[in-house]
Amino acid sequence: MTTVVSDLLQTLAEPDEAELARLDAWWRAANYLTIGQIYLKANPLLREALTAEHIKPRLLGHWGTSPGLSLIYAHVSRLIRHTGQQAIYLAGPGHGGPALVAAGYLEGTYSEIYPRISQDAEGMRKLFRQFSSPGGIPSHVSVTTPGSIHEGGELGYVLVHAFGAVMDNPDLLAIAVVGDGEAETGPLEGSWKGVSFLNPARDGAVLPILHLNDAKISGPTVLGRKHADEVQELLRGHGYDVIEVAGQDLPGMHLRFAAALAQAWGRIREIQTAARTGTWDGTRPVWPLIVLRSPKGWTGPAQVDGVQVTGTWRSHQVPLAGVRDNPAHLALLEQWLRSYRPEELFDEAGAPVGLIREQAPEGDLRMSASPHANGGVLTHALELPDFRDYAVEVAAPATERAESTRRLGEMMRDIYARNDDRFRLFCPDETNSNRLGAVFEVSDRAFMERVMPSDVALSRDGRVMEVLSEHNCHGWLEGYNLTGRHGMFATYEAFAMVSASQTIQHGKWLQEAKNLPWRAKVPSFNVLLTSTAWRNDHNGFSHQGPGLIQTVLTQRGDVARVYLPPDANTLLSVADHCFRSRSYINLIVIDKQPQLQYLTMDEAVEHCARGAGIWNWAGTDDDTSDPDIVLACAGDVVTMETVAAAQILRDRLPGFKVRVVNVVDLMTLPRPKDHPHGMSETQFTELFTDTVDVVFAFHGYPGAIHQLVHGRPDADRFRVRGFIEQGTTTTPFDMTVRNRASRYHLVMDAINNAHRLPRGAADLKAWCEVQLRRHETYVVEHLEDMPEVRDWSLIHTME
Repeated sequence: MTTVVSDLLQTLAEPDEAELARLDAWWRAANYLTIGQIYLKANPLLREALTAEHIKPRLLGHWGTSPGLSLIYAHVSRLIRHTGQQAIYLAGPGHGGPALVAAGYLEGTYSEIYPRISQDAEGMRKLFRQFSSPGGIPSHVSVTTPGSIHEGGELGYVLVHAFGAVMDNPDLLAIAVVGDGEAETGPLEGSWKGVSFLNPARDGAVLPILHLNDAKISGPTVLGRKHADEVQELLRGHGYDVIEVAGQDLPGMHLRFAAALAQAWGRIREIQTAARTGTWDGTRPVWPLIVLRSPKGWTGPAQVDGVQVTGTWRSHQVPLAGVRDNPAHLALLEQWLRSYRPEELFDEAGAPVGLIREQAPEGDLRMSASPHANGGVLTHALELPDFRDYAVEVAAPATERAESTRRLGEMMRDIYARNDDRFRLFCPDETNSNRLGAVFEVSDRAFMERVMPSDVALSRDGRVMEVLSEHNCHGWLEGYNLTGRHGMFATYEAFAMVSASQTIQHGKWLQEAKNLPWRAKVPSFNVLLTSTAWRNDHNGFSHQGPGLIQTVLTQRGDVARVYLPPDANTLLSVADHCFRSRSYINLIVIDKQPQLQYLTMDEAVEHCARGAGIWNWAGTDDDTSDPDIVLACAGDVVTMETVAAAQILRDRLPGFKVRVVNVVDLMTLPRPKDHPHGMSETQFTELFTDTVDVVFAFHGYPGAIHQLVHGRPDADRFRVRGFIEQGTTTTPFDMTVRNRASRYHLVMDAINNAHRLPRGAADLKAWCEVQLRRHETYVVEHLEDMPEVRDWSLIHTME
């Protein structure tokens, strides 16, 4: 370590009296503003005696964690001022929102973004009134909070967001405060392992700070009550060098935390310098972690009505709940507020005094102003190859098979090669299984633990992210996206539901960000679901579930996108569009198994641009009048069944007019006023008519289609076949039979719902029932599907 660095670390570890005064003043001001947001609607500077009229009618918010959050923020800001370190602050205890809003206000960022919340008495009054109030802001560290990429309202994801934020972001330090209540969640407990994938040569650093105050909303926390030695052993086992700070005495806590932060930052710089100057031996670094033990509700009322509050769960939310009606509580609140000596912290106009302003770093180095927390301003578009270069040759539709996702893997291989600082694939140990393994031609899997000679495509230099955790993969990509980089989360369809709640929360973030002009659009969150419900016949019922489609459909139309490409060329076209898009959740669903190919690349591009279209080659519709039935489909397996059903009707009911409509963009089905992709009334009529019944074979749950076509002409004429929770370990075709979506069921549906029945319809319906009985017997005896189903293609049918 150089003398200059050593001197800097000593300065950081030993703040002088002037710095201690700044730290303490800033911390007191932050605490004061936090309490004011929870309680006050007027008299923000206590320029007059506090009365019930100054108190909000509803007291909402969380005080207990806030003093610790503010202490950490003050000290990290001091670190930034001395070192120029780029840093972002992620508050795992999301209900500590008022503390982070207070920090942004003291740094001046809040007033820059929201000029009406000015740094004076009137601005402070508005700051207090808006908190957790109608027309105001949430109580969490939400999307409206400058400097935030982590909402925190649903606990468990602070570390995964932090690790994602620093990947391929070598100059960034992510301060990740883990609440001890949050530490009890499954996602958080699984996310400590991020250090096993972080490469100090090219990635930034995460400094976890486990904030232990021994209480959650109504009782103790597990780690808070464990002996300190046990906690340290647990964290050391996860791969961290644990630095502990504990107490409540002042200025002792300032001195101890300053020393701990200096030690942690010095260790981070040692690790990164070694990795970036060629002196690193390649073993996984032992990264620092701080455990901060401070009382719950620190500096708040010690007792209320003779009951201990500070240091207990009673300080978690609002320690004094009856201040409007209880004069003793009102007096206690005023005493509490005045204990921070606001007259020393804010000048006559109500602005923070110079001592506090000096505490903040300058410009973009303020954590509330960091461009890394508004990643759209840092985003660089991907350098994308021409997706047409990976096309499958289609001489005739539905005649040859290919693994569609394998072509996407080849495209992503070349995206990796062209974008080595802004693109990653995140996948739970399934990259090869999902036929995306071409990426390993240009990048190994990232891994910082021991690598054995028998390992394949595994190294510390890898950038393909595989860990057997949907939570980690999902959260890493969120942090990566929100700091301005691009990627894809690929997983088995059924197990996307493990992290579905994260998808919902990220969608909410994107939805609210669209209402904030200062938040620049970020790369879209791209999800590829493969190994789908319909082709998990070998794995069984546990692997059969298309629920994430339904989840994404619940998001607002300005965020949600669902694509069901039926073949490789449509998949490539859709993927290219998704990689170019901003601030959407793009859900792409297609299976990895060999499947029939339908469209040439030119046809696929046109089809994807429209979102849905008539496949004239598949039907018998002559466009001179309405068809007798419309067979619609969305999804690869059900598309094959639909085309096969149309072929049966063509061969066995000559003169029966069948129109085949394929939908690749599911969001074209709603009305334009319900979704921006919704097709016009004219287009909808051109595809589905206004009166002809529609038999719709759908990849997901049937109710989704009924939901989407609500309000369309005579929506009751849509008869939907889809996944109805029928499955087992069986054959591929038997999955469609069990869910009544097979070609034979579709033919019978067409007969049952057509307005005109030609001669032979009854015989064809009986024939279909015979085929279904044959199938049932055949699969049990032969353990595979009937040859005419297993090997079906249009060319075989025509022969």
